[in-house]
Amino acid sequence: MDANPILAETLRGNWVENRHRGAFAILDADGGIIAAVGDIERSIFPRSAIKSMQALPIITRHADDKFHHSAKELALACASHHGEVIHTKTVDAFLERMGLTPDVLECGTHMPTNPAARAALRAAGEKPSALHNNCSGKHSGMLSVALAMGVSPTGYVGREHAVQVAVRDAVETVIGESLSEGKCGTDGCSIPTFAAPIRAFAFGFARMATGRGLPENYASAAQRLFDAATSHPHLVAGTGHADTLIMEAFGGRVMQKVGADGVQCGAIRDKGWGYALKCDDGNIPASQAMLAAMLMHYAEPDANQRAVLENLARQPVRSVRGDEVGLLRAAKV
Repeated sequence: MDANPILAETLRGNWVENRHRGAFAILDADGGIIAAVGDIERSIFPRSAIKSMQALPIITRHADDKFHHSAKELALACASHHGEVIHTKTVDAFLERMGLTPDVLECGTHMPTNPAARAALRAAGEKPSALHNNCSGKHSGMLSVALAMGVSPTGYVGREHAVQVAVRDAVETVIGESLSEGKCGTDGCSIPTFAAPIRAFAFGFARMATGRGLPENYASAAQRLFDAATSHPHLVAGTGHADTLIMEAFGGRVMQKVGADGVQCGAIRDKGWGYALKCDDGNIPASQAMLAAMLMHYAEPDANQRAVLENLARQPVRSVRGDEVGLLRAAKV
């Protein structure tokens, strides 16, 4: 099998130091391929890029009816947030409204992703809690699904738990593929992650963007989740992050979500297209450059949107002192 093409490269000084290969697919909701580069039949772990798919049971299993989740809470259920105060306070309130406390979260604890939030926590002499985990919003949504289904939330991250069975069923319904136990792992936040072709995830996002081919409850749930995320892009990621910057610039036209190890997924909503991208070596900044180049070519950005994408397509490499010593850039295909 031929290697995927080089879609980004890193220069140090005047010399190419790293070359980043990858693949992406853009599909419509009928499964038609709008664009494809590289091996789009390769199965990948989508990681956090499909949190909006994983959040579908909040609505399809009637947790929303039980708890009347706000648009901000739905956005956080789709988020990899940066642990800023607005994130932790909203997740805390999310849990409190369900009668839960942060100690029920099974996602683990890490320092905030946002540097200012990390510094503030250290300055206050405080330690991070599970609220700071970038997946705490998703996990809060999963807890609401457990309560709505009338099952114990304990162990909700387990592959056989009713919540994860519902999540797996939602992803399979949307992408139109069975998820195999032979291609299953554990994500960083302890929930199961299943590998499927890049093409399938692009197809799933096209179907979520349009509702075409989905059961009515899934179609309406997808629209609500996409509306919530694109209306509250700061909650989906945080200050200065590519996901937030792109969704802010496109004003609802683009649903965008990063996944660990160089995955990018989303939808160009006004065109009814979904996309999925994977940087082979897992480099997230390189995957962002690839994503920016793809959106510049296919999303028809205006001048402001193009400026945001160009900044992501050409990222300076800096020394510890802050001097610009190189460039990470999207490569021409």
